[in-house]
Amino acid sequence: MSPARRGRPPRQSRPRGPEPPRRRTTGERARGVGGEQVEGRQAVRELLVAGRRKVHEVVLAAGMDEADILEDIVELAAAARVPVRTVARTKFDSLARTDAPQGVLARAAALAEVDLDVLARRSRNGPAPFLVAVDGVTDPGNLGALIRSAEGNGVTGIVLPRHRAVHVTPAVTKAAAGAVEHVAIAVVGGLPTAIRRLQDLGVWVVGLDAGGPQPIERLTLAEEPVALVLGAEGRGLSRLVRSRCDVLASLTLRGRLSSLNVAAAGAIACYEVARHRAEAGTAD
Repeated sequence: MSPARRGRPPRQSRPRGPEPPRRRTTGERARGVGGEQVEGRQAVRELLVAGRRKVHEVVLAAGMDEADILEDIVELAAAARVPVRTVARTKFDSLARTDAPQGVLARAAALAEVDLDVLARRSRNGPAPFLVAVDGVTDPGNLGALIRSAEGNGVTGIVLPRHRAVHVTPAVTKAAAGAVEHVAIAVVGGLPTAIRRLQDLGVWVVGLDAGGPQPIERLTLAEEPVALVLGAEGRGLSRLVRSRCDVLASLTLRGRLSSLNVAAAGAIACYEVARHRAEAGTAD
C-alpha cells in the first residue's frame, strides 16, 4: 500500500499524460549541465565506453606506470577516433581541475540536459521512473558520490536546481567515476515547481528528512514512479520543498551519530527503494 499524500486525499484516477516538450524558439540553444572536462581514469574510460557525447581529446600525463585501464583508454580512444596526447606532468597539472586526476583527463561536449517531463515518462517495457532530486547541494564530492550510488541502484534520472547548487564540474565527474555518462540529468528553475510538475505527471515525491515520520525501509514504493528528494549539506530540505513532498521519510540510524552527509544518506535511501522494487519484481 502506498503512503497517502500529505495534506490531500490519495489519488483516485490516473494522472494525465506528459505534455509535449516545449519547442525552442528561433536562435535558442540547448543548455548543457556541465561535464566538459572529465578527470580520473574510470571516469574517462566510462566517457569513451558510453559514447553519448563527442569527445574532443584525451590528455595523459607523461611518465605513468603501465596499467590495464590506461591501455583500455588508449584503445577506446583510437576506436572512436579521439586524439590522445601525452604532456609533461607539469603541463598536465596546470590543465587539471581536481586534486587527484590520476594522470588522465578528457575534454568533451557538455552533457545534454534532459527535459523533466521526459524523465517522468515511463519508457515502453521499462521500469517505472526512479528519480533523485537534490535541494541545494553545493559540494561537488557529495554530488558525484550521490550520482554514483544512484546509478548503481537503478536511478533513471537526476534533477538539479539551476541556481544555488553545484552542477557537473570536473570534481563531480571524478567522484561519480563515470556514472554521469549513464544517468539522465534535468536542470529545473525551481525545485518546488518541479515537484508539483512531477506530481501532476503521476510521480510520488518522497523527501528524505531526519524528522520524517516514515522510516524509508517501511515505505512501499515498488510500482509507482518515485522521486527521492535529498536536502543540502547541513540545513537539509528547504521549508517549501519539505511542504511540497507527498511523504517525508527518515533513515533508521543505530549508532551514536545522529546524521549522515547527503551522499551517504542518499546511497542508503536509493538502496531501500531499489530493494522494494526488486522484491516486487518491478525493477527490470
